[in-house]
Amino acid sequence: MTVETPCPPLPAPAWTPPGVYEPQEDTWLLTRALRREDITPGADVLDLGTGSGALALEAARLGARVTAIDISWRAVLAARVNALLSGQRISVRRGDLTAAVPGRRFDLVVSNPPYVPSPDGGSPRGPARAWDAGWDGRLLLDRICDAAPGHLRPRGVLLMVHSVLSGVDETLDRLASAGLSARVTDRVPIPFGRVLRSRLAWLRQRGLPADDMVEELVVVRAVRE
Repeated sequence: MTVETPCPPLPAPAWTPPGVYEPQEDTWLLTRALRREDITPGADVLDLGTGSGALALEAARLGARVTAIDISWRAVLAARVNALLSGQRISVRRGDLTAAVPGRRFDLVVSNPPYVPSPDGGSPRGPARAWDAGWDGRLLLDRICDAAPGHLRPRGVLLMVHSVLSGVDETLDRLASAGLSARVTDRVPIPFGRVLRSRLAWLRQRGLPADDMVEELVVVRAVRE
C-alpha cells in the first residue's frame, strides 16, 4: 500500500543554523515512515546526511541506538546541540556517508539526502550542498543504493526519501540490482519551492514534470532479504 496523505509538521529540532538543511515536508514524510517501523529498544539505526538531526532524534525517542553522519561540520554541531537540547543520546560523526562507519551493520538505515537536479552539475559547494545533487539529482542517491546492502543486517531496512524529479524507477532498479527488495511506500505532492521555481525553464527543457509546478516526494523502503 502506498500512503498518499499530506504531511503535517512534526516536532522539529530546536536549532538549525545557516547552511544546514531545515526540516520540511520531506523530513516529515520520512519521519512518518520511520514511526511505522518496528524499532525495538536497542535497535541500531544509521542516519545518513543527518543535517539538524531530526530523523536521528526521532529514532532515539523510539528507543534506538543511533549513529548520525554528515559531511558538514555545521550539521554535526547542529545535531549534537539538538541532541543535548532534546535530552536524547545519539552518536554524531563527521564523514562521507557510510565511509564514517566502516564494517558496521545496522537494523535500519534512514536518509534524506540532497536530491535536487542542478544545471550546474558536479559537486555543489556552500549552502547548496544541502540540496543540490548533480544534473540528474542522483549524486548521492546512487551511492546510498550501492552501499546500503553492506551496512544492513539480515532483514534490515533502508528508508530513503527523494523527489520524482530524481528518478524513482532508477532507485528501485538500483536497489534491486544491489540485492534489496524495494518499493515505494509513501508519496505526497508539494508545490515547487524557491530553488525549483528558479530552475523551471531548465527542468522543462530536460522534459522533467514541471508544468504544474508540483513536485511529488516519495519514500522508498528496501529490505535486505
